[in-house]
Amino acid sequence: MRARVRAGDRAAFADLYDQNVRAVYRHALRLTGNWSEAEEVVSETFLGAWHTRESVDLDGGSLAPWLLGIATHKAHNANRALRRRLNFLARSPEPRPVEDFADETAGRVDDARHLGLVHDALRRLGRADREVLALCVGAGLDYQQAAEALGVPVGTVRSRLSRARARLAGHSLSAMSRKRREPRGRRGEKESEAAIAALFLQEETR
Repeated sequence: MRARVRAGDRAAFADLYDQNVRAVYRHALRLTGNWSEAEEVVSETFLGAWHTRESVDLDGGSLAPWLLGIATHKAHNANRALRRRLNFLARSPEPRPVEDFADETAGRVDDARHLGLVHDALRRLGRADREVLALCVGAGLDYQQAAEALGVPVGTVRSRLSRARARLAGHSLSAMSRKRREPRGRRGEKESEAAIAALFLQEETR
């Protein structure tokens, strides 16, 4: 697969898309917290992958870490662009009132609330911690694969993930779990990560 993708084999690239598009979309959704932004990130990811296919190393296993690494970068750009748009709108006159679509389905509202909770928890972390947590806990990559996706040493992934767990343990997760504040320490770290992983799992089964 790596050789065929690197050579520009369109059939191989189509297979690569089919095998990984859902994982890329879920990863983008975790990092952007927005369905339409995530869809745009998916498009940008596979377009970027096609344009940079000659950078693929012929040695290695799945190309999922490579794609998720591109998606991570594209999601960061999307978030930055969104902040610029929001800042612009904040300086603009208030828009005219529009119709309130009260018939929005309950399922859609629940999905939006659920996604908001996941994204809010991740947003409490710095970018580097958020990305490694989304890759290792959300996407299920191991340390080596996450390092490949981010282009950093394995030790950096380990330290960032440990830091992310500790910081999650220090944040209140009451909005997600409706429980009391997570205690600090190793037990709190594991329970915090489990809570985030549970939300990711619920997200993927919707």
